[in-house]
Order: sequence, then structure tokens, then C-alpha cells
Amino acid sequence: MSEDQGFATFEDVGIAERDKPPFLRLPEPRSLFGLRAMRFNALASGHQLEPYLRLLAALSQAQDKLAGEVDPPSLPSLDEQRRRAAKAMPVLPREELAEDESAAACFVRLMELMDEVAMPELAREALGRARASDEEARRVMFAAVLSDAVPAETVADHIFAAAALQVVAAKRTAGLDALLPQPVADGVCPCCGGPPVTSAVIATVDIDGVRYVQCSLCAAQWNHVRVKCVSCGSTKGIHYQAIEGIADTIKAETCDECRTYVKILNQRKDPELEPVADDVASLGLDILVSEAGWRRAGVNPFLLGY
Repeated sequence: MSEDQGFATFEDVGIAERDKPPFLRLPEPRSLFGLRAMRFNALASGHQLEPYLRLLAALSQAQDKLAGEVDPPSLPSLDEQRRRAAKAMPVLPREELAEDESAAACFVRLMELMDEVAMPELAREALGRARASDEEARRVMFAAVLSDAVPAETVADHIFAAAALQVVAAKRTAGLDALLPQPVADGVCPCCGGPPVTSAVIATVDIDGVRYVQCSLCAAQWNHVRVKCVSCGSTKGIHYQAIEGIADTIKAETCDECRTYVKILNQRKDPELEPVADDVASLGLDILVSEAGWRRAGVNPFLLGY
């Protein structure tokens, strides 16, 4: 399918790659989830997915509260971190969280916070199942989320496990030295090894017009040049797709080499864009691009059921 058949092309937005942009931007857990909650609420009004976006806003608010309550897991020794970075390995492998006590405690507390939230009956039933899970069942849920192998029939239950893990992973990664993690592989977070959720061309006081990919788990962001596939690293056959008539601040970067796509958000045009919330709210773009033959490479635990 060509870019002219139902999609808008991605115009040159004048992005100037810096000589040496910081490779890594660490997450800020104390503001990350609160800002995400605000964005979900802002996007919800009049949206086709309004009830779900409102639920995710409440879930993000609970995550924000958790981020201020839960102690982060202890980090490996600095020598071990350096060893992993030197071998192009994630410094804090996400698989370690499946057995982590902080993750279990965070999950239990999240269940308590969400019990007070009004939600659709199906979501309430999923919350009840998650809350009733024993220690072993929680470990299985964590392992499924961390390996991107969530069973289709229990996606709703695993959303709560994913939310708890996001908080713990963000707090753990925030404790790193930002200069330590090194590039690992295409589409792999250098901090925890997680897959991307989306990418964004950012505009901040200190960095403007540089593209970063955000981890779906720990929310670390790593520098990735434009017109290069996030998934396979190819620079051939890269195209940008958007829905005709819709604001062009969110596009799907498609790769003809590996037939995958990752969304790219233009925060230079709209600084309110949030990698997770706007990914969910732009589900229509996923549907159209998937129907055109590309497979989603970005992972969003809040979109696993779609």
C-alpha cells in the first residue's frame, strides 16, 4: 500500500539532530504517572474510548500515589552494572522483577487503591481476580508481562500487574547513572531490556528536535535517529503514515524491510503528547496500519486486548 492510499505523508519538520544529544534520559517517577493521568483525562472527553481512558487515568493516578510510597528495589553493585554495560547488556534486566519483593508489595497496594475506583463491571471482575491471586499466581503474572507473553484470555487481569511493574521499574531505573547504560540492540531498552512503546521528537529547554524512543516498562528514553527503523535498524523503505484529516502530530513509522511499525509523536508541534496515553488514544491509527500489512513493534500493556 502506498502512502497516498488513505494515509498522509510525513513532512519534513525541520528536525536537526544534535552533534551529541544525550544517549539516555532517565524516567522521573514522581511526575511521570501524574502527568500521564492528566493526559488520559484530557484525551477522554468525547473520545470513542472515553470509559477506558477514564479508567486508565484512574490507574495512572494510583501509580502516581504508589511512586511516592514504594521503595525502589536495590540496584546491583556498580561493578556489576559496569560489567553488563560493557557487554552491551541491559543494566537492570527486567526479568529480575518477577521475583522482586518490591514488585509484589506494589501490586498488593495497587489493588487496594483501585478498589476505591469506579469502573465498568468487567474491569471490576478482572480486578477481583487479580486481587485474589496468591503469591505464586502473582509471580506467573509478572513473568508473563515481563516476557511479553500475556495469555489473551487474561489480558484484563494482567493490566494491573503491568501497572505495578511499571512503577517499580521506573523507580529502579531512575536510580541509575545516566551515563552508564550503553546501546544494546535495536528496539531494546538499554536499562531494563524492555521493548519500546512509542518514539517522540522532543522539545525541551535543553534538547530540541531530537528523537527518543521510550521503554514500555521503565519509561527510560534512548536516542534514536529519524528515518531509521526502531525495530530492525534499517534505513531503507521507511515511510510515515497518518490518518487523513486527523492532526498530524502522531504518525506510524513503517519499515518495508521487517514490516513493522512504531509510532512517532511530534512534541515540537504538541508538547502535551504523552507516549503511553496518546498511544492508546490513537488506536485508530494502529488498526489502519495493521490492516495495511504492518505489525506493531511497540508494546503497550494497556492495548494488549485490542
